[in-house]
Amino acid sequence: MRLIKQLIGVFAVLGVVIGVLMIFTYDVIKIDWVSFMEIQPSYSNQEQPLAVPAQSIPVEGPAYIPGEGVPSNPVPSDEVSIARGAELYSIHCQMCHGDAGQGNGTISAFLVKKKPADLTSDLVQSKTDGSMFLTISNGIFNPNNSLFPDVEFSGQMPPLNENLTVRERWDVVNFLRTLNATQQ
Repeated sequence: MRLIKQLIGVFAVLGVVIGVLMIFTYDVIKIDWVSFMEIQPSYSNQEQPLAVPAQSIPVEGPAYIPGEGVPSNPVPSDEVSIARGAELYSIHCQMCHGDAGQGNGTISAFLVKKKPADLTSDLVQSKTDGSMFLTISNGIFNPNNSLFPDVEFSGQMPPLNENLTVRERWDVVNFLRTLNATQQ
């Protein structure tokens, strides 16, 4: 009888301890622990970072200076650049713009409101290299597109500045210039 009372007491204490641990585990009672990461300046997800410091250049080199107009192409249009651009085009652009850049990629059938641009057209090919670079970098934004209202970016073409380095974007521009030549 005494052994049973002791077992009941031990199980009762274990039950209370497990119950208290479960309350904290499932955040029924939340304790805000101070960590060093919380007391330093930081940015939340999708929060705008500070402006680039004056007189600074990114690690990968200057892409363009906002407010100074379109940049000029610093990458020579040689075989290496065009081959690299073709490979990057097939990875990042071909699904929408198609094999030959005519806007008939596999995804274009699902884009009802606005089809991808025909990159071989005179309108696109007449743009400067810098204008193409900025379009690849920043995308094409359409605030009236209600296709994805919950998504912060609801544009026609997503920006590729986080997917491609500055050099890679210029290589894609050099490749896009060859698309018009192949159509003639």
